[in-house]
Amino acid sequence: MFFGLSKIIKNYLPRRLFYRALLIVAVPIIVLQLIITIVFFDSLWIKTNKGMTRALIGEMKTFIVAYDNGKYSNNDLSGLFSIYLDLNVEHKKDKLFKKLQNKRWFSPIDRSLRRELKSNFGATNYWFDTTAYKELIHINIKHSNGYFEFFIPKDRVTSTSARMFALWITLPALLMIAIAIIFLKNQTRPIVNLAKAAERFGKGENIDEYRPSGAMEIRQAGLEFDKMRKRIIRHLNQRSEMLSGISHDLRTPLTRLKLQLSFIKDKDLSKKMSFDIDEMEKMLNEYLQFTSSTYLEKDETFNISELIEKIINKYNNKNISKKIIPRAYMNGRKNLIERSLNNLIDNSIKYAKKINLQLIKKNNNIIITIDDDGIGIPKNEYQNVFKPFYKIDKSRGDSKSSVGLGLSITSDIIKSHGGNILLEKSPLNGLRVKIFLPL
Repeated sequence: MFFGLSKIIKNYLPRRLFYRALLIVAVPIIVLQLIITIVFFDSLWIKTNKGMTRALIGEMKTFIVAYDNGKYSNNDLSGLFSIYLDLNVEHKKDKLFKKLQNKRWFSPIDRSLRRELKSNFGATNYWFDTTAYKELIHINIKHSNGYFEFFIPKDRVTSTSARMFALWITLPALLMIAIAIIFLKNQTRPIVNLAKAAERFGKGENIDEYRPSGAMEIRQAGLEFDKMRKRIIRHLNQRSEMLSGISHDLRTPLTRLKLQLSFIKDKDLSKKMSFDIDEMEKMLNEYLQFTSSTYLEKDETFNISELIEKIINKYNNKNISKKIIPRAYMNGRKNLIERSLNNLIDNSIKYAKKINLQLIKKNNNIIITIDDDGIGIPKNEYQNVFKPFYKIDKSRGDSKSSVGLGLSITSDIIKSHGGNILLEKSPLNGLRVKIFLPL
């Protein structure tokens, strides 16, 4: 039960740390202000208004009693109440004392007046309006052959301190929340910067010297990330240097072997050995290409639609059809993206006759789809073909034409850009390759 309730609550909570921290700060402030406001209105404002309304009705009853007594002239009595009690009253000889009334049930003033008038004069012997005049309340009280018309200032039944209280209780709360937002922004900014730096580094982008900031725990995380980043870069540089040395050391004996083959009289043996040496050179080049660091190329914003058009035009193959949206821009390493697309199209040309290439935008992704009508790949091999040096079988063309690194290199490039590559069954009964790249 509690697990289900917790899950429902989590669905409504904000995902970002800033808004969660803001809730932690703002909710107690808002709840506290609401409690104080409710207590104030219940214990002070409403009770004060009730007492003021009751006193006013008492004065009105006093006037009616004095009027009926007849000891004072009516004009003198109205003048006395107007001067000393701010109660403007006039007797009108008209039985139709009621008018259309806007009953505002939500108004505390109207509720207090209605309750007191009803208890003192009866349910059908009064009428009032608090909205017709800005500063006055209009009240009619039925009396014998007419009615009394009272005009009373609104401050006789309401406390003016309520507005000031509302102002003083609202402005500090808003000020405190605004200050909390500023401080929370400063506290969450280092976390956002760390996440952006990690994302950029994960995509292979070059990061300038990262400077940790913020609270002690965030600084510690930033320092550890920076140490890890430097260790990885050092490892990649050492690997590149080692491979460069291997390349230089191996090319020299291979070149020497090629020269020595020219002195062998057995041409058939010389041809076979030369073929093996060429294959060794090809394997060496592809291996170095696969393991070489992709951090050497800088990121740039480029038009991938234009790049794909350029790649397709280079092949000059009528069997390649295309459906490409214009002006699709992305940020990445242009040469590496071109290399990965070349690898995929080369594979399709090698094993298929008809190729269909499509480029679309969906949400925040660029989706490139390559369909062919070749022999395809078994579904259980979809993940294996991305492994280095992996070949499905010897029957897929000339086994010596590749060492099984093309798809590995392509997958490595796509994922280094924060994207993904998937294999599916093509509508052309061959293989479909789908590439997802973030914008």
